[in-house]
Amino acid sequence: MIHVVAAVIERSDRRILIGQRRSGDTSPLKWEFPGGKVRTGETFEQALARELREELGVTLVKSVEIASVLHQYANTPEELEIHFFAAQYAEPDVSPQVFEQIAWVLPRELSSYDFLAANRELIANLATGRMKPSELLASI
Repeated sequence: MIHVVAAVIERSDRRILIGQRRSGDTSPLKWEFPGGKVRTGETFEQALARELREELGVTLVKSVEIASVLHQYANTPEELEIHFFAAQYAEPDVSPQVFEQIAWVLPRELSSYDFLAANRELIANLATGRMKPSELLASI
């Protein structure tokens, strides 16, 4: 099993950061939340901090796990266990490093983007307001 972490980053205007995979990546041009595979010896939080530094050039200051999902894509032999975290970073802006493009979108707009399949349930919870990342972060 491959463990993956992903950050759900919500600004004060309620917009959530999403990134589009590059055309040369697996699942080209699909949208996703920033993150990636957990390396051997890393905690989920360490992996999240590393991925945010590598992908967005930001420093993780606070995170809380908000959901997890098991998913197997047709083109991969191993099952993925994806851990989603509400996350907050220190810098005023992100500097995207690995995405075709990024977007800050309102939760209700998420369903109009072509996301990776493993994100569907989380997107539904965000879009309907059942899950509010900034409120969950404020509670820790």
